Amino acid sequence: MIFPIHPGEILKNEFMEPLGLSANKLAAALKVPTNRLTGIVGGDRSITADTALRLSDAFGTTPEFWVGLQNHYNLEVARQKKRPKIERISAAA
Repeated sequence: MIFPIHPGEILKNEFMEPLGLSANKLAAALKVPTNRLTGIVGGDRSITADTALRLSDAFGTTPEFWVGLQNHYNLEVARQKKRPKIERISAAA
């Protein structure tokens, strides 16, 4: 099984660490509670639209970048879960 990369890991490794930012410093810059950032970085919390907007402002990215990372992660996690087989729906004749 391949484990998907949580967007918090990308935030930490690609953005926070190179700039020497702690969760406390980034939370203050984003004007959000520290536990929001520690939850994201720890992989326990999703990046919401609001957080994506704030991160895009802070790092010069787009909100779609952050939401896309989160959506990709969510889909990969869902694909790995057992689910019932769904038959394709076709038009009635």
